[in-house]
Amino acid sequence: MSENAHILVIDDEKNYLLVLQTLLEDAGYTVTAINDPVTALAFLQESEVDVVVTDMKMPHVSGVEILMQVKKQLPHIPVLIMTAFGTIESAVETMKYGAFDYITKPFSNDELLLSIHNAVELSRAHRQYRLLQEAMQERFGVHTLVGRSKNIVSVRQKIERTAPGRTTVLITGETGTGKEMAARAIHLASPRKDKPFVAVDCTSLSPEALERELFGSEIPSSVEGSPAIQRGRIEQAEGGTLFLDELAALSPDLQVKLLRVLQDRCLQRVGGTQSISVDVRFCMATTCDLQKKVEEGAFREDLYYRVNVVQLHMAPLRERREDIPLLVAHFIDKIRQDNNMTEVKSFSTKALNYLTGYDWPGNIRQLENIVENCMVLVPGQVIDEEDLPAEIRDEESQFKSAVDLLPVQLDLVATLNKIEAAIIRRALVRADLVQVKAAELLNISKSLLQYKLKKYGITGH
Repeated sequence: MSENAHILVIDDEKNYLLVLQTLLEDAGYTVTAINDPVTALAFLQESEVDVVVTDMKMPHVSGVEILMQVKKQLPHIPVLIMTAFGTIESAVETMKYGAFDYITKPFSNDELLLSIHNAVELSRAHRQYRLLQEAMQERFGVHTLVGRSKNIVSVRQKIERTAPGRTTVLITGETGTGKEMAARAIHLASPRKDKPFVAVDCTSLSPEALERELFGSEIPSSVEGSPAIQRGRIEQAEGGTLFLDELAALSPDLQVKLLRVLQDRCLQRVGGTQSISVDVRFCMATTCDLQKKVEEGAFREDLYYRVNVVQLHMAPLRERREDIPLLVAHFIDKIRQDNNMTEVKSFSTKALNYLTGYDWPGNIRQLENIVENCMVLVPGQVIDEEDLPAEIRDEESQFKSAVDLLPVQLDLVATLNKIEAAIIRRALVRADLVQVKAAELLNISKSLLQYKLKKYGITGH
């Protein structure tokens, strides 16, 4: 029944300790019995146990102090308190600090064994829950898809529905919006999660080199009749997922070869003659409008319909501003862990307002870099507005960065409307959504602001 659970028993009375050890070992538990509470606390730092059973009154360190230390450092471990001086007040105190049970000496063996059995079951449940949490976090890539905006919620839902199959997924969005993160989330949520995830940037190589990279090659070797074989990235992803970033950069010839793989699920290496079957799930990504590329004759229409089976659109950060505080909190935790930081830091409300109001041309990638820069360089626990880089807090820099992103040829009226809407939205954020304050920041009347809000359909961030 115990399945060899490990119980740590702490009692300064050696005879009583021996009795407890014998009782628990006879019940099938692995028992470590320690009569010095200081030594016991040190043991807990280096050994995994399932349950702690401790006496209440001991020299140097009391049972309540042990309970508090365990709850602080190892909160998942149940602690049972034993005492020969039981009172209602002491029972209430121990339960207040999180004791699993409070047992008054003398007690029956059955009473103790039942309490320990229940504590072991709780400990195992906690362990299974932690393992499940870790597995779910990795499987669904939650750390890469933080947010509650409509876009990110929709993306997560599509991933959950799409992941179990082999359907090709096209992921669209600007640079830095997390397209590869979404592809990895699809892979980790699929039955292919234990197989390779292979990523290829289609812009990083010449067409000839990219062909060999994707399809592999067979070239003459020093051994007559035995070509030197190089397996390409598609073969390397066998059983798993191949992520092709910047799909629109493929040359016309490579588009044809990729189309054949998608249709027939087989390929030929460069220089080879043999047809090789492959079992690969394809995720493609692009920052371009592929439909427009098709219309321009730069991308094959038949390939477009092959890759555009399920489409995930990763919205730019400026269109999901409500996610920025969540992303900042996520990056703070991530950066603390990555850099072994012990100091807890946070962004002030004003600093968060600046971050939320900025347009983020580099999207999530840029936001993470800014958060890391502040975490590493800013002393103290609070990162304020003056600690932010100039491009975030400087009005002229913000305006220039936004203008530089605009294409040379554009619809001026529509563009000016978008800019005006963005400025109003930013003012609202910096005014904590108080319209009177926002109107003052914009130097317009409240009634004019309300007209603009209605015109652009602005209700919040």
